[in-house]
Amino acid sequence: MNIKKHIPNFLTLLNLFCGCIAVVFISNSKFDIAFYFVCLGIFFDFFDGFFARKFGVSGPLGVQLDSLADMVTSGVAPGFVMYIWISDIIYETYEFSILASIGFIITLGACYRLAKFNIDTRQSDSFIGLPTPANTLFIMSLPLINNKYVADFIYNEWVLIAISFLSAFVMNAEIPLFSLKIKNFSFQKYKLQIGFLSASVIMIVTLQFLAIPLIIISYVLLSVVNNILVKK
Repeated sequence: MNIKKHIPNFLTLLNLFCGCIAVVFISNSKFDIAFYFVCLGIFFDFFDGFFARKFGVSGPLGVQLDSLADMVTSGVAPGFVMYIWISDIIYETYEFSILASIGFIITLGACYRLAKFNIDTRQSDSFIGLPTPANTLFIMSLPLINNKYVADFIYNEWVLIAISFLSAFVMNAEIPLFSLKIKNFSFQKYKLQIGFLSASVIMIVTLQFLAIPLIIISYVLLSVVNNILVKK
């Protein structure tokens, strides 16, 4: 029995398991614990592909499993966070809130993005549109921001609804994002990547959870600017 060929799929299932546990904590408004389980799921998601390539066992089953697992960890979880958060803000006490359910537009956007990614041959080295794990980290970090001014601004149902629509759009927008892969230590060739990653580390150390949405927003904006400069 070749154990190696099962390792990537096992890691994918661990990603799915972490997403399920995160949903349980989200239902109890424990967004901090849910965030860490989502991060763990994304960790497994990264390494399932890594080991699949390393062991040469990539296949259609792994591709389908990966998307199905991501649908929970990076689709259902962030949409559910937004639903619970908006419900808490508008003080809904009954079982279902129509307004809060708009938060699940994130889940719909992630689903479309994952399906499109599987058939898009252009995204082998870099991404077009924001990847679902990055969008998930963005959404999951918002309730954990302890900066008073930022927290007060986003603690509004209409702001959160706008963020939900925007995140679904950015995931599926035809925006080429620059690759974060650094294949050698050439500063001249990878100065954008090195500068961005260095600034990200500094922001995480100094700003904590606030750094996550700022990093992701910066990544998208820098990519847009870079695309314009490259065309010129």
